[in-house]
Amino acid sequence: MASGNMTDKTIFQEFCRICALCSIWYASSAGQNVIGKRVLNYFPYPVTITMSHMFSLAVYLGPVLRAWKVPHGPPIDRKYYLYVIVPLACGKFYASVSSHFSIWKMSVSYAHTVKAMMPIFTVTLSRIILKEKQTTKIYLSLLPIICGVLLATATEISFDLLGLLSALSATIAFAIQNIYTKKALRDTGVHHLRLLLYMGQLACWGMVPIWLVTDVYSILNDQETIQRIHWLPTTCLILTTGFLNFMQNIVAFSVLSLVSPLSYSVANATKRIIVVTSSLILLQNPVTVYNVFGMLIAIFGVLYYNLAKYEANRVKKLLPMYTTDFKDHDTKTGASLRRNGLSTASFYHL
Repeated sequence: MASGNMTDKTIFQEFCRICALCSIWYASSAGQNVIGKRVLNYFPYPVTITMSHMFSLAVYLGPVLRAWKVPHGPPIDRKYYLYVIVPLACGKFYASVSSHFSIWKMSVSYAHTVKAMMPIFTVTLSRIILKEKQTTKIYLSLLPIICGVLLATATEISFDLLGLLSALSATIAFAIQNIYTKKALRDTGVHHLRLLLYMGQLACWGMVPIWLVTDVYSILNDQETIQRIHWLPTTCLILTTGFLNFMQNIVAFSVLSLVSPLSYSVANATKRIIVVTSSLILLQNPVTVYNVFGMLIAIFGVLYYNLAKYEANRVKKLLPMYTTDFKDHDTKTGASLRRNGLSTASFYHL
């Protein structure tokens, strides 16, 4: 009897822990997007916002890895590092800048709807690059995503062509990066969090010249902006978006290590709904009923894709390509997740 009560208590504690982590995950993701949009409305420098995200990864992730005793893994060959890891870091920076540019030009809700097209590009590029075939169910799951995005686009009030092209560019870049990151992890055997740190550091310090030439140079030559901006609160908000981006990545990893792949897929779709809803409420951008309906169709299409992909991977005993940007390391958590048919991270949340 006492053992049963202890089991119930343990299950309840685990449930509360998962709920708390999901709440932090959703809040950090929504907060990052809402704050980023507000800052970009009066401080239109998306490269600076991206630099804050890369800076957060470069500065905060190292201590976390030491606290969690994440192994360094085998050394990476210098040539492989130069020809694979460095381009991945550049791609990460480019995708992040494009994403923030799209949020600057369009509403957060519509930008996230366009990003829901990630599975379409992932499936297409996987077929071209890796010669990977998918099941019929996976191909069919792409239809509601396409229909939802088309409906949202046709009814989007704040539509901007440059914003749309930037969102599509970011989504394609993330899809390509997902594929090659998975390959890099298999080739090197390095822990996915360690690779994320390498990429964050390279993207942060390596892209400083680009940041100086684009945003810093423009700001220094824009006296109106210099006099208009309240620099202390603006700087704090920019750093806050970077920290929230870091938080949502780490918390997403923690949630994934505690729940089943199906539960994670549902939680991830719920996160996107909350981000869209929060942006609509807090930013008050005008939308139509058909616009919202298109967003929901696209988001639930992504959920259906994840479920179809999970089912296919359970049958084939393969790692999934979407919602799993990094392969799990041979840890206790990784082994547990592999038994459930999923790897241990999804680190391209924006």
